[in-house]
Amino acid sequence: MKRFLCTFLLLSLLLTGCAGGGKTEKKQYTASFLNLFDTVTTITGLSESEEAFREKTQAIHDELLIYHQLFDIYNDYSGINNLKTVNDNAGIAPVAVDPVIIDLLLDCRTYYDLTGGMVDVTMGSLLQLWHEARNDSLDDPANAYVPQASQLEEAARHRGWEHVIIDKAASTVFIDDPHIRLDVGAIAKGWAAQQVTEKAPEGLLISVGGNVCASGTKDETGTPWVVGIQDPDSSDYLHTLYITGGSVVTSGDYQRCFLAEGKIYHHIIDPSTCYPGNLWRSVTVLCADSGMADALSTALFLLPLEEGLALAQKCGAHAFWVDAAGEEYMTPDFESLIRT
Repeated sequence: MKRFLCTFLLLSLLLTGCAGGGKTEKKQYTASFLNLFDTVTTITGLSESEEAFREKTQAIHDELLIYHQLFDIYNDYSGINNLKTVNDNAGIAPVAVDPVIIDLLLDCRTYYDLTGGMVDVTMGSLLQLWHEARNDSLDDPANAYVPQASQLEEAARHRGWEHVIIDKAASTVFIDDPHIRLDVGAIAKGWAAQQVTEKAPEGLLISVGGNVCASGTKDETGTPWVVGIQDPDSSDYLHTLYITGGSVVTSGDYQRCFLAEGKIYHHIIDPSTCYPGNLWRSVTVLCADSGMADALSTALFLLPLEEGLALAQKCGAHAFWVDAAGEEYMTPDFESLIRT
């Protein structure tokens, strides 16, 4: 497998013991990768040497790269049937895929049911219209546009899990509607981050485009990691949180947005309206599983507060909302996680 160059930054120095005690001095390093899921991936942790840390993080990178290629809906890769292959064969034939794709899609279907359809990876045709409008508008702001309502309505007709036929025994996926496309962007990064974190050495903080997972505490003494919740209106943090494991994921209207017709449009599309959700500026979710946190952060962004509170509590998750006026809301006990 091709190995990609990463950058290591010495962030701080921690001692696990003195030389006289025979213990090894550990330093904290961070590795950054730019070629995964079209975002920045960072891995932070203590290690006896840069070389040892590089070995750990390269293994994590290589596994994430496999997920990146398998879940890609825009690019082909030699010798790989990925989700683009599945989409390209919609209405034509089943596609034999890696069992990892089957596992992801089965989890996506579970999240669809759990969220009452608010997280729907079968509405890729609808999301593609917004994706194209965003890219075109960012490339040519003078001619920025939003998709036509008639286009959105037509695309919204082509979705639904009843059209996605998964044969787990044969490891095949078939979409029986030629106009349906899968888009797992709302879940894939968190899901992949969870898989690698479960196999990672203890004491790492892994962030895949802001989907943050901790493989245990920061050091042997149980020091928690500190994770920030970004202010939607700046690069500052509204709060910082202590975490010793699990995952933190934030969905916000300040991410992947564009200006058209005097209005800002973001990438979190409400399946019920076909337009970006407008109830919240950001939603942060903390729970044990990063795939679940990714799905919940999207669903809670699109749901009214009472429904979101009920869903978060049903899933055993902590959640934090910020509305357009800057007012903050949170699930019970969330405040106990806040450091500042």
